[in-house]
Amino acid sequence: MTKTLTRIAATALVATLIPLPAFAQQMDHSSHANHQMHAMDASADDVAGAEETLKAYRTALEARDAQAMRALFAEDSAIFENGKAEGSFANYMEHHLGPELDAIVSFTFTDPTLTVTRMGHMAHAYETYGYRIELSDGRVIERDGVATSVLAHDADGWRIVQYHSSSRAPRN
Repeated sequence: MTKTLTRIAATALVATLIPLPAFAQQMDHSSHANHQMHAMDASADDVAGAEETLKAYRTALEARDAQAMRALFAEDSAIFENGKAEGSFANYMEHHLGPELDAIVSFTFTDPTLTVTRMGHMAHAYETYGYRIELSDGRVIERDGVATSVLAHDADGWRIVQYHSSSRAPRN
């Protein structure tokens, strides 16, 4: 994450030092004459792979399968839950979710909705759902939740690079 922040800061600094519009106007754009953007390609509407990745995460949570969950996230992912920055998924699993999995007897999602928009090799999504968690001490937790995600596609397929979820007690 530090590398990413350093790259962003360096890019921002360079962008402020170069008069970009003037530079772009002076560039030779003739090589782009027959170039089509990926976002304009018919495959840009194909969101099935990104949807399957997010559904697989939900399934892995219900199964309490930490290994399956880890495989769905990019190494340099960022997780945010209920107003807290949890760090990468590996950190989230080690310090937050992992210890909770041991106390969960049953985890069930209800009424999930999922909307994914693809933009080239990236996609963003939002979800709504309810969930019910039964704990080993007999407590039951029921919540309504929402999540937003950013996914990236590479040779290995779709991976979640950013995930933000929050929940609250159901309201009637």
